[in-house]
Amino acid sequence: MKTVKIILDELDRRILNALQDDAAQTNQELAELVHASAPTCLRRVKRLVDGGVIARQVVLLDPEKVGASLSAIVEITLDVQASERLIEFEKLVATEAAVQQCYRVSPGPDFVLIIQVADMAAYHELAHRLFAQHANVRNVRSFFSVLRSKFETRIAV
Repeated sequence: MKTVKIILDELDRRILNALQDDAAQTNQELAELVHASAPTCLRRVKRLVDGGVIARQVVLLDPEKVGASLSAIVEITLDVQASERLIEFEKLVATEAAVQQCYRVSPGPDFVLIIQVADMAAYHELAHRLFAQHANVRNVRSFFSVLRSKFETRIAV
């Protein structure tokens, strides 16, 4: 499948910025906000979705209000870094709902994970299941958030 690169113009950027603020607004509201007609806005959004620029639309929850108040940033170093072992670990953490993000990084550890759980007991259970029982995990280094001073999903366009 051939990927077509989408060139973003000023209207596309206004649409993307507005949707990053509130993806639940109606097409009419969006059109008024970006100073375009509703049909133009609808066409542009469809093009941005079809082109993969808009990956998906989601709702952001307050972790405290849904009982997931412990945030952990976890560095993982594997014993064996062969490609198939890295992929195996990525597949393992991809199935875990508490793992919100997984990055393969270099230099330093092999992976950095962002984890959101209810409390330390839940983290301990997850760490035991994902890391202690996994023979290829050599080192785990965890950092626990005491204050989230910034959280943003916006990408500057």
